[in-house]
Amino acid sequence: MIDIEVKKNRIDELVGSLNEASRAYYTDGVEIISNFEYDEMYDELLALEDETGYIRDDSPSVNVGYETAAGLPKVVHETKMLSLNKTKDRGELRAWLGDKKGLLAWKLDGLTVALTYENGRLVQGVTRGNGVEGELITANALACKNLPKSIAHKGKLMLRGEAVIKYSDFEKINEAIDDADAKYKNPRNLCSGSIRQLDPKVTANRNVNIYAFSLYRADGVDIRSRREGMEWLKSQGFDTVDYIMVDSSNLLEAIDRYEASIADFDIPSDGLVLSYDDLDYSASLGETAKFPRDSIAFKWRDQQAETILREIEWSPSRTGLLNPVAIFDPVELEGTTVSRASVHNINIMEDLALGIGDSIKVYKANMIIPQISDNLTRSGRIDIPKTCPVCGGDTVIKDEEGTKTLYCSNAACPAKQVKSFEHFVSRDALNIEGLSESGILKLIGVGAVSDYADLFRLEEHRQDIVELEGLGEKSFENLISSAKRASHTTPARLLYGLGIPGIGTATATVIARHCRNKWEDIQSLSEDELLMIDGVGEITANDYVKFFADDTNRERLGKLLEVLTIDESYDESGDALEGKVFVITGSLEHYANRKDLKAAIEAEGGKVAGSVSAKTDYLITNDPNSGSSKNKAARELGVAIITEEDIRDMLGVAKAQ
Repeated sequence: MIDIEVKKNRIDELVGSLNEASRAYYTDGVEIISNFEYDEMYDELLALEDETGYIRDDSPSVNVGYETAAGLPKVVHETKMLSLNKTKDRGELRAWLGDKKGLLAWKLDGLTVALTYENGRLVQGVTRGNGVEGELITANALACKNLPKSIAHKGKLMLRGEAVIKYSDFEKINEAIDDADAKYKNPRNLCSGSIRQLDPKVTANRNVNIYAFSLYRADGVDIRSRREGMEWLKSQGFDTVDYIMVDSSNLLEAIDRYEASIADFDIPSDGLVLSYDDLDYSASLGETAKFPRDSIAFKWRDQQAETILREIEWSPSRTGLLNPVAIFDPVELEGTTVSRASVHNINIMEDLALGIGDSIKVYKANMIIPQISDNLTRSGRIDIPKTCPVCGGDTVIKDEEGTKTLYCSNAACPAKQVKSFEHFVSRDALNIEGLSESGILKLIGVGAVSDYADLFRLEEHRQDIVELEGLGEKSFENLISSAKRASHTTPARLLYGLGIPGIGTATATVIARHCRNKWEDIQSLSEDELLMIDGVGEITANDYVKFFADDTNRERLGKLLEVLTIDESYDESGDALEGKVFVITGSLEHYANRKDLKAAIEAEGGKVAGSVSAKTDYLITNDPNSGSSKNKAARELGVAIITEEDIRDMLGVAKAQ
């Protein structure tokens, strides 16, 4: 009796943990446990429920999906949208198929939706929700780039599909986000949030796609098999999931083909779905309380390897958060060598009782992301560092809603200054290509960078850098080549790159020209001298002088000058546009953008304003006869209107032959 009570208590714990993980994943877009951990807990729950007969009403074994969120209208499904039973065993999958023909398709990892068309037009889109009711997302579905808004079929059509964001689009979205901590964690979570927005523009801007995987109803169309249904959906303009027709003789070969292609597959997938092709046979099977009997999911059996934990590296972020990363003896997983895995937070470290020298098991979640699945020795021999590995400042453990994380308390920590590094390597500054915010943080984390000058001595840290996730020998060589090119620079680029308040590219160029490109003169300017330079005000002049008077800045600059070659050459004739004021309007053909043309004009002593006035000398436009407001103002004020070719002539640029 005591044993049964213990098992019931364990069921209570598992149901609570699994439901909490589902709420975080589906509603908040936060992954608090890995897929591997969820599956293991879920399988344990099923075994205990089967053994004890104790099944709670809120158990994930009898409930589907997630609770709908506030904000969107709720819609009750015509029939329940059930989840699929699953297996990781190929033999079990073949036995399930038996002597029937089946349709094997990708199991896409996004958000399941039900779509209804009437009179050839989309009239309703609903998320799966909890299987009984979902959220109305018709406007968002219409915003999906690949979904037909109208079709040839005029009868009622109901289908189900998966809304997804491709990996390539996901990477572009994250690349546009400067804040590393604000970047999205994975495309599945981002898609869930994007399709359930109140504003359809968000859905459209994030390039959400919907792939049909099941034809539910098509009035007036005689369809007897799943394959016919998929091909008919294609004929109506729908993108469908890729599939292969299989029987017991070629099923395993088909699985191998999918597995071999997953590394290059641009759409998130967490396995395959096998369904009986014959629809009459499928309908005769019925369903359980949670699963249909005519389809089953096949999830990739994560390849695991045993290895030895050698170190916990504390990877910094610009907010001061120090993320634990496990470093272990290299192992081969899914065709690649793996030696690092994120541990996410202190709670997971404690749950796994990690210790240096422990025997651990590692795997790749969905064959992609390295994770620790188990600790075989559980020594717990890891001390949380009391000082930051980057700057030596004191650390503090924060407990936010039960999640413990480690932070550096030093405001001057180089990791917190990552924005200044990012500015320094930007295109208009030193222009070290291939270094994003996340890349800079990784270099700081392994001790390769703590100062600007370190960016030009990366060769000394080759081994540490090539082992970083997302880098490698080729990326390292490209980075070294880019840094070498960047080390040959100009006074204006260096001045702008130092990040002095008020000193943009234009002001840096003007100051450099004023000093005839002599760096010693540039860094020695007084406030009075600066105020004599057009465009420099009192606040900027004061900040400028303070910057170069600061001992820390002077020391950093001294180290930097040791590794840079500054081109101080100055063309005395480069005053062709001295004192002339220009305004640029319209598109350009020879310059990438107006910013580039502005820089060329300012390099020759000219100025660029944003609007036409009596002080304007020239309006630059490739459409001189345009009726735009700037063209009208120029004509009214007698301002000369010139083309891009004219300004190129004035700048001394030879016309293209």
